Amino acid sequence: MKQSASNRKVNEQAREVIASILLFDVSDPRLHMVTITGCEVSYDRSVCNVYYTTDPDRYAGVQAAFEAAAGHIRSLMAKKLSWRVAPELRFFVDKSVDQAEAINYALNSEREHLEGKIVDETIGEDREY
Repeated sequence: MKQSASNRKVNEQAREVIASILLFDVSDPRLHMVTITGCEVSYDRSVCNVYYTTDPDRYAGVQAAFEAAAGHIRSLMAKKLSWRVAPELRFFVDKSVDQAEAINYALNSEREHLEGKIVDETIGEDREY
């Protein structure tokens, strides 16, 4: 869906406020070391989809913590923003960071394999029979 400049601004504003709330106002230890990667706020500002990432082994615990703290985060968000409506918060895991790391690992291992193959081929050329 194409976004207007004002909608991108609203999404970024929501992301910054939620990240600030997690950093300074929420004391749940399960929500430490969580990165808010993006927000999508509906045009009427009634719903906000929040995308986050953390260590893959912590996904379940973080999701449970977000479900427990959603009301508190929503009320703090309403106080910090001058919106007419406090949006319903929906939290989703953003696995694109994990996919990027997997691609990076695959590319690095392929590069190392090719470099080793080139070294083996050049050593073989220098031998005398």
